[in-house]
Amino acid sequence: MLWYAHADVEPREPASTNPGVSLAGAGSVLIGTTAGVIVLGIGIGWLFGSTDWGFLIGAILGLPIGVFMTYKRYGHAL
Repeated sequence: MLWYAHADVEPREPASTNPGVSLAGAGSVLIGTTAGVIVLGIGIGWLFGSTDWGFLIGAILGLPIGVFMTYKRYGHAL
């Protein structure tokens, strides 16, 4: 014969303190924003005749912009 504990007695998962926070989501925002700024820099560099410089400027600007956008989206979790 099998015995089961009542639903009130069984252990439950602890409630998350930050239900809207996902590390995968934060990483996606960071990588997506950084990549988007790099692609934009490459496009602008191509218009001016140097995709190398466009990539470099896009990467230099893309990293802090990506961090800022991630903080803006997930800053409430800190």
